[in-house]
Amino acid sequence: MGQVVIGVDPHKRSATIEVIDQRERVLGKGRFGTDTDGYQAMLAAGREHTDRIWAVEGCSGIGRHVAQRLVADGETVLDVPAKLSARARVFSTGQGRKTDPVDAHSVAVVALRTSDLRQVVVDDTTVALRLLVDRRDQLGRARTEAVSRLHHLLLELVPGGAKKFLSAQQARALLNTVRPRDVVGKTRRWLASELIHELVTIDKKIKVANAELTELVDSTGSRLRTLHGIGPSGAARLIGDIGDVSRFTGRGHFASWNGTAPIDASSGDQNRHRLSRAGNRRINRVLHIMAVVQLRNDTEGRRYYRRKLAEGKTTMEAMRALKRRLSDVVYRLMTADAKRLRTGPGGQVGATLQSGAADPNPKADTSEKSLPGPAEDHLRTPLLTAS
Repeated sequence: MGQVVIGVDPHKRSATIEVIDQRERVLGKGRFGTDTDGYQAMLAAGREHTDRIWAVEGCSGIGRHVAQRLVADGETVLDVPAKLSARARVFSTGQGRKTDPVDAHSVAVVALRTSDLRQVVVDDTTVALRLLVDRRDQLGRARTEAVSRLHHLLLELVPGGAKKFLSAQQARALLNTVRPRDVVGKTRRWLASELIHELVTIDKKIKVANAELTELVDSTGSRLRTLHGIGPSGAARLIGDIGDVSRFTGRGHFASWNGTAPIDASSGDQNRHRLSRAGNRRINRVLHIMAVVQLRNDTEGRRYYRRKLAEGKTTMEAMRALKRRLSDVVYRLMTADAKRLRTGPGGQVGATLQSGAADPNPKADTSEKSLPGPAEDHLRTPLLTAS
């Protein structure tokens, strides 16, 4: 830790800073714009202190643009999670009152008193993967919406409507069988034709996006796509959101982070666990899709699921247990990839120990460790083979 900490409360168009020393004495403060001139003025104000460290709130979110510019200019930047700065603000003021100067002071205090904050580095492959997979998810949602609207129109044009899973070619062939004579029917047919055209365009974009994701995931050297049920989009989401896999203390901690570890809900003589609604829901969705694909094919995952049903578990409990095991599989493979590639804990070429993901060294407590019940670990054979 340097002798001076510069706390930064970032916004879209402005940033408020406060400079404190090791005894939390305020040495300077100010509010600057985030345009070129404002940023240069803020940088000059910070460089008046030779032994300095910048602490920026939310470097994976609203503070990313400021943090990355500082890192590019050779400054040392620490990422302060918003939850930690909020706690410091309450302790300092005794209330939840929130102003930009108070926020900047809280950020600086957290950086001064917390020893394991993540040091921000220049964006790497994980950020590119997150951007591409977000784009792929947006295209998927757009396609779902277009197909839903198309189904609604076809139901009015064709008796019985169309089948659930509808491609653009199938919809066009079905629409060609309809020749309405009234103005309402003609309008519906024209709108359906326009939606089919949109669907064709979206499908082309999805194909290109999948190819880009496949190429970038393969360039990282990750073997996630060898797992049954993990495609290019799922692999990109895992690498992009997880980043530095070594920041997790173990597979139980990783399961708690992604929401697959059950929560203890025992009371008295009743011993039970319930579904966790916490955790990274994007990663949880990837694991859920992986589990569904496992169940549709003759895999070790389906056999494990059936064993849980035979033990008296409900279908929901068996599915939760399967997702918990898949979480372990993903964790083991990403950890092995990191050791094998020796280029970074996340297993991506060009990565560093300071990944772009938040919370590099989270602490595990009792609720984050492997729990009994649906999460019991008594596999007779290794779960999941390559597809």
